[in-house]
Amino acid sequence: MAQLKAVSSSSSLNLSVHVPKRDLFLCSNNVSFAKKSALFQELGARKSELQGDAVVSIRGNALRVHCNKGIQVVASSDKVTEVYEATKTKGLRGKLNKVVLAYSGGLDTSVIVPWLRENYGCEVVCFTADVGQGVGELEGLEQKAKASGACQLVVKDLQEEFVRDFIFPCLRAGAIYERKYLLGTSMARPVIAKAMVDVAKEVGADAVAHGCTGKGNDQVRFELTFFALNPELNVVAPWREWDITGREDAIEYAKKHNVPVPVTKKSIYSRDRNLWHLSHEGDILEDPANEPKEDMYMMSTSPEAAPEKPEYVEIGIVAGLPVSVNGEKLSPASLLSCLNEIGGKHGIGRIDMVENRLVGMKSRGVYETPGGTILFTAVRELESLTLDRETMQVKDSLALKYAELVYAGRWFDPLRESMDAFMEKITETTTGSVRLKLYKGSVSVVSRTSPKSLYREDISSFESGQIYDQADAAGFIRLYGLPMRVRAMLEKGI
Repeated sequence: MAQLKAVSSSSSLNLSVHVPKRDLFLCSNNVSFAKKSALFQELGARKSELQGDAVVSIRGNALRVHCNKGIQVVASSDKVTEVYEATKTKGLRGKLNKVVLAYSGGLDTSVIVPWLRENYGCEVVCFTADVGQGVGELEGLEQKAKASGACQLVVKDLQEEFVRDFIFPCLRAGAIYERKYLLGTSMARPVIAKAMVDVAKEVGADAVAHGCTGKGNDQVRFELTFFALNPELNVVAPWREWDITGREDAIEYAKKHNVPVPVTKKSIYSRDRNLWHLSHEGDILEDPANEPKEDMYMMSTSPEAAPEKPEYVEIGIVAGLPVSVNGEKLSPASLLSCLNEIGGKHGIGRIDMVENRLVGMKSRGVYETPGGTILFTAVRELESLTLDRETMQVKDSLALKYAELVYAGRWFDPLRESMDAFMEKITETTTGSVRLKLYKGSVSVVSRTSPKSLYREDISSFESGQIYDQADAAGFIRLYGLPMRVRAMLEKGI
């Protein structure tokens, strides 16, 4: 016999259960039950005391129906598999009207939808940003989101905006975190969070939520963007509130609630993919002594298995930003996609590093950034022609702070925006082209040209010229070395 438990009270109920017609009894108040009296006895309540959303499952068939305010029930033939309150008045932790959830369909966000409904008595609008994670990542999301209890799924294509307004400014600034990390996830979070704020306004939501853990950087990146763009929005971070303590617990929770997830206990990699990179964390990577398995990589070929013949590629650059590949002008997203394919084929852009997270701990991550590695090499090389020594040194020093701000989620901080204006100004003359050779994981510069080049062959040549008189070097050296000479005189009592 099905067992039911219920909470709340009211005056009307609209509930139906999937059972054979011969077992159905029609009751007043639009209630359809098999074995009516027995079920009411199990509920221990009158039908007039039940309200809300009801989810009923008999032998695996589930139906969610709406009663006015109060209950959500799941019944099976032998035992209760799920019972929780989905009140329209207040959840277990408070009351929100509508929440926009950053949704990927993966483990973390898949279990959040029912949790939000239970704990905040709210509607859940799932939001997915297409930042180039791949068509396969978007397939079936709407069905999955609604099956989890979401009222709506919103998908926005942010690829061009992501590359144009977030990746390219970092590229122009030369922003690299801790000598290696090209900031793939760091740049993606603010563009996603910005879109979530827009969607919240469109659907009339009073809150936003994310599936970031309480140990990582992404929680900061999302929430600082929310604060900067709409400080009135409530922010819900389930990983900091619920009783789930790790990914394996989340998997069990998902299985219990019949939520499909793309991972198993045997192989748990936490991955983040977008048009710029693919990151890998977790599983065997948590021990820095372990070498990554080759089958983990998805964007790049092993350098050992890469083509035996090198490939040459020419990057056209205008004012510090790439505009063409091999003479063909492309949109920002198309250009990056093209280079990802070319670079990935040659095993370009694999990075294995231990980094310092913003929250204080160290973490180990493996990153694949084929197109980004090619672009960083090209832009930096062109700057060797177009920037003077002092400008390059200042730019490089500021790039460290720029990368730190982006990594820490301060994209909309006035300091980063001001630094970006500086970077845009000093790269106005960084225009030209760079030719690169790709071979078995390496990127080598073979030529660079610029109409704004500060390099003058007639000056730099070892041959004598009219502009540079080698005899002038003697006086320069005496003046430049004067502080060192004076110190030596002092030490020797001269």
